[in-house]
Parts: sequence; C-alpha cells; structure tokens
Amino acid sequence: MERLTEEGIIKELENLPGWKRLDEKWIERKYRFKNFLAGVNFVDQIAEYAEGKKHHPFISIDYKMVTLKISSWQAKGLTDLDFEMVKHFDELYEEAEK
Repeated sequence: MERLTEEGIIKELENLPGWKRLDEKWIERKYRFKNFLAGVNFVDQIAEYAEGKKHHPFISIDYKMVTLKISSWQAKGLTDLDFEMVKHFDELYEEAEK
C-alpha cells in the first residue's frame, strides 16, 4: 500500500463533498441521521465492510451524528484504499437516507 501524493489527495477530495482533510494523514466526514438507530445501523454496515477490507476507520457516534475518520497506518498517510472505502461509505449513507 503506497501513500498518495499531495496532488493525488487533492484530486480525490475534489470529488468527495463532505470529506475534509484534518492534516497530512487523516480525512474526516460527519454524517447526520434522522434518529439515533439509523446512525447505529449505518455504523454496523461500515463495520462489516471495513472488517472485510481489513482496514478500519475511527468511528464516533454522537446521538444522530456519526463521524468517520480514516488513514492508512502502514503507509503513514492516505492511500487509494482509504478513498475507495470513503466512496463506499458515502454510497451506504445515500442508501440509508432513502
């Protein structure tokens, strides 16, 4: 797993509304839900997907708000896998909000 260049990270983030860069290693997004259980269900889906990929985001549940934060420890920064995963997180969120 190879760390992305600065240009690669900027290019990826341009197509990911809602995701923001925390520093050179981490990106984060907050998802708002209609109720607490909808957020918990979303987290369950994220956890299953992440376990299958053997790559796990930091997850925080604050009532109706779920925050995901991701980076690749081995690469000491952001990789293609991180961006592949956040795109899937966004798809899961879109499905949850229907």
